[in-house]
Amino acid sequence: MRIAIIGAGGVGGYFGARLQQAGEDVAFVARGAHLAALRRDGLTVESPLGDIHLPRVNVTGTAADIGQADIVLLCVKLWDMDAAVRAIAPLVGPDTGIISFQNGVQKDDVLRAAFGDMPVMGGIAQIGASIDRPGVIKHIGTMQRLVFGEYDGRPSARATALVDACRRGGIDAELGDDMRRIIWEKFVFLIGLSGATATMRATIGPIRSNPRTRAFLLDAMRETVAVGRALGVALPADYADLRLTFVDGLPGTMTSSMHHDLQRGKRLEVRWLAGVVVQLGERAGVPTPVNRAVWDVLALHAEGGAP
Repeated sequence: MRIAIIGAGGVGGYFGARLQQAGEDVAFVARGAHLAALRRDGLTVESPLGDIHLPRVNVTGTAADIGQADIVLLCVKLWDMDAAVRAIAPLVGPDTGIISFQNGVQKDDVLRAAFGDMPVMGGIAQIGASIDRPGVIKHIGTMQRLVFGEYDGRPSARATALVDACRRGGIDAELGDDMRRIIWEKFVFLIGLSGATATMRATIGPIRSNPRTRAFLLDAMRETVAVGRALGVALPADYADLRLTFVDGLPGTMTSSMHHDLQRGKRLEVRWLAGVVVQLGERAGVPTPVNRAVWDVLALHAEGGAP
């Protein structure tokens, strides 16, 4: 398969490296110093599961250089969504599948508006990874999971071929049967993790160990579950409590990409995370005071600058 990866950061760089190792025809889109390093030195992944070095990668700064792809994996930050949609238009043919591994629950609505229903597949990525330095992706912990599939739940040829390629590359990958629910499941966890780690400037270990910060984390997830259920998403009423048990099994050093971005003075996705919970909650008549607090506390940092 010809796989185009838009955004060679933590998610795109890590999973793209494993797909290239599996023998797939992978093309990356990157920019700046990271693009220059990838062209010069190739792509390196530092991981507890074993390091990877690809001395040569097909990388460009312009998506149109790639040509039509079988699968397009969208891995850019949410504030780059509109630009990414314009950039990938030349890559999309009659049978191309587009999978967004971005955060949030509104990403696929944007893709459908641009490309129609047929190309758009649902997807989530679960991994702690980021660009450590240009050309190098650092993977934290051992979780590296992809779930994706067609929105109608059928095991299509393109979805099956991609999951097979992922597994050949050592990726924990599976097909999803209800992608709307699965995306919301990740959203619940992400809302708690990103909101707590960014506002508290801490990793998950101390947050889950302190009774008050643990309650804050749980309440952020409970609000998200309540909003999703009010919108018709098939989440169990106690899903937030189940996610808290999952959080207890994570490495204590784990944090969120939003916390990383805050520390580095980069833009934050808070408007598309806690902000969306607040906005959807208002629409559904569900109170969301914890997520309102997250959105407000991080407002001064949302566009980047000194943390």
